[in-house]
Amino acid sequence: MEMLKGKKAVIFGVANERSIAWAISRSLHEEGAELAFTYAGEVLEKRVRPLAEGIGSRIILPCDVTKDGQIDEVFATLKAEWGALDILVHAIAFAAKEDLSNPYLQTSRQGFQLALDVSSYSLVALSRHAASLMEGRKGAILTLTYMGSEKVIPHYNVMGVAKAALEASVRYLAHDLGPKGIRVNAISAGPIKTLAAAGIPGFKEMLHYSSERAPLRRNVDAEEVARAALYLVSDMASAVTGEVLHVDGGYNIMGM
Repeated sequence: MEMLKGKKAVIFGVANERSIAWAISRSLHEEGAELAFTYAGEVLEKRVRPLAEGIGSRIILPCDVTKDGQIDEVFATLKAEWGALDILVHAIAFAAKEDLSNPYLQTSRQGFQLALDVSSYSLVALSRHAASLMEGRKGAILTLTYMGSEKVIPHYNVMGVAKAALEASVRYLAHDLGPKGIRVNAISAGPIKTLAAAGIPGFKEMLHYSSERAPLRRNVDAEEVARAALYLVSDMASAVTGEVLHVDGGYNIMGM
């Protein structure tokens, strides 16, 4: 079954073969989508390019989402190569290490601005460019968030605030883009061992705590998140927009 046959998708945020974004990419590829990838910097290019080329992707571009010029170049290339776009996956987040290890109270102005710019505003910037390529194609935009946006998670700090802004952006973008037939959704995944997670102090304890208390009594994996992503970007979710779908074994429903 190739439910995404003929669809064009661009993926922002693959870090390595263990990243959630890569699991989503493989899922979309297996269902027939043609994929383009971006990377931020030479170090990530060395990881991303072999993965992308391994599934036949021809478009692999640099993109620092804090630089409007690079965003412009990515979408100019997509327009020239494809002429249109169906799916955008936004899996980008960043906060300075000290802003995760220190109390939130000590977050610097610069650190706050950086986290919000990379982790939240980038969705707005990318969606604005994608919208013109998605008109008339029932486009789908998907981002990744975490429950630290809703509840206090020690050491998640400014990233939790950035994810809260990201989730609010999902709703406002869904409102703005809905008349164009473009859907915008988010997945709130449970803790998964990724490169990004390695930067969060106490992450191993988070994994243990979550697996003990989630209704399913286990943690989730990237492939489970990828299957949820496939649903949200496919026609199966044609009436779903502005939503945050939790894929966390039910952990988010628990009080005590």
